[in-house]
Amino acid sequence: MTIQKMTGRQAFIKLLLDEGVTHLFGNPGTTELAIMEAVPQFPELTYVLGLQESIVVGMADGFARASNQLVACNLHCAPGLGHAMGAIYNAKFSGSPLLITAGQYEVGYGLQEPLLYEPLVPIAAPLVKWAFEVTRIEDLPRVIRRAAKIARTPPMGPVFISLPGSVLDEEAEIEFGFPTLVDAGMRPSDRALEEIAQKLLAAKKPVMVAGREIANADMFAEACELAELLGAAVYQESVPYNARYPSSHPTCMGDLTRNQKKVRQTLEQYDFLLCLGADLLRMSPMSTVEPLPPEMPVMHITEREWELGKNYSTATAVRADIKETLLALLPVLRRMRTAEQAKQAQARLADLATRNWSANRAKTRAEVEASATTTPIDQRYLVSQIVDALPKDVIVVDETLTAAPAISAMLPMDNPQAYYGLASGGLGFGMAGAVGVALAQPTRPVVATIGDGSAMYSIQSLWTAAHLKLNITYVIINNRSYRIIKERLLAMRGTDDFVAMDMDNPAIDFAGVAKSMGMPSQVVTDPTQLAEVLKTAMASGGPNLVEVIVSRGFGE
Repeated sequence: MTIQKMTGRQAFIKLLLDEGVTHLFGNPGTTELAIMEAVPQFPELTYVLGLQESIVVGMADGFARASNQLVACNLHCAPGLGHAMGAIYNAKFSGSPLLITAGQYEVGYGLQEPLLYEPLVPIAAPLVKWAFEVTRIEDLPRVIRRAAKIARTPPMGPVFISLPGSVLDEEAEIEFGFPTLVDAGMRPSDRALEEIAQKLLAAKKPVMVAGREIANADMFAEACELAELLGAAVYQESVPYNARYPSSHPTCMGDLTRNQKKVRQTLEQYDFLLCLGADLLRMSPMSTVEPLPPEMPVMHITEREWELGKNYSTATAVRADIKETLLALLPVLRRMRTAEQAKQAQARLADLATRNWSANRAKTRAEVEASATTTPIDQRYLVSQIVDALPKDVIVVDETLTAAPAISAMLPMDNPQAYYGLASGGLGFGMAGAVGVALAQPTRPVVATIGDGSAMYSIQSLWTAAHLKLNITYVIINNRSYRIIKERLLAMRGTDDFVAMDMDNPAIDFAGVAKSMGMPSQVVTDPTQLAEVLKTAMASGGPNLVEVIVSRGFGE
């Protein structure tokens, strides 16, 4: 065991580096001064400044999702942690391995209730896998090692540590130990694989819901082979965590919605549901219609045991690693599949060709061309132009709401690391997440499609992107309103009496905000200029923002 004499603040950073952390995202305050004093002593750690704590966590979340690595972020005490809670909520659902810390007053001083003090662990605990406050410098290695292990053990997620100033300023002989990496690559037993294969091959009209774990494991090719062997239609799970399954594959039917009635209608076409590395029908607003048809047999394979049988009776529930399971299952399916089953699978695949994602995409593209000269710009036409302008090897970070269906309908998601979306439904990830993604994948351009309402939740992210000169093109889709809320008020409540849903008096000048933070920007109102402006912006190699004024959808 390595034993060294040093301060708690030095030990903290050394432990982060030992655990493989390369970036510390932060927004410093008085209770973090000890850490900021130590940071310059460790040049191998990159400190990334965010201008508000939710931005800090959002950037770290994006970095973790794009790198699949442990990431650290350091927040200010109680109010700062409070600012960050929405972003931590998002990281919880994205399953990002974040080691979140916050500076705290010296041990015992909280009794006097000084300004900015509150116990931090109870604040963070509901949204993280583990929360703890260090009270002795000697415990720092044990706490950091445990937190890192918990954060990156599947199902991965954020953890929280409160760091009192007295612990950071003490000096002691510290036994550092070493990281613990848990091997979670477990697969079903041989007997279980045989039973799984039998049930899958017996289905006459199977359907598969493909989830984020497939992309995280880089198993697109194997998941496609599974669908081909079964002749199964494949839908991407209802939450756009990432690409989930290659859109252009002939078996891909596109995204499931979060509308229970529509999901029910979709699934009623089939007789067996395989949920692979996905949420089992995570929905949004309440409905009296259950999305899962009654009596439909369900097989669910995931690393997240909490999801198994959570809402729906699951005939075959398997807690296992997707990669190891697919690698073991595919040979069994090949061996067990009969000639007749192969013939039936081929017939089902042929039937999908006229109604899969690619066929529907061609229809959508033809439809949107009709609005090529419409003003204000039709947002579906804008999406088509964004897709056409995307450079090779691009990563798209999306936080749009009313434009999201068009993006899922037209953006090919054939690379497991080419798309990241909103995981929790809580706004604010996209602007900040794009910064983290760009830092994690510095050789790839990033395009962030952001709604105007969403942008205002984390607009400060523009400064960090400009400061670091990151290759990010932000496309702000500006309809000058909360259009999604208008649509839902009309659809769900039957009224178009809109109150507090417009942002046009005064209008927000997003291009001006970007310029004030040092980022080149421009506004587009003419649809004929879109192609040139978008291509030029995306080819710039640096941070920039394109604000596109699109139709409100109401009152025009």
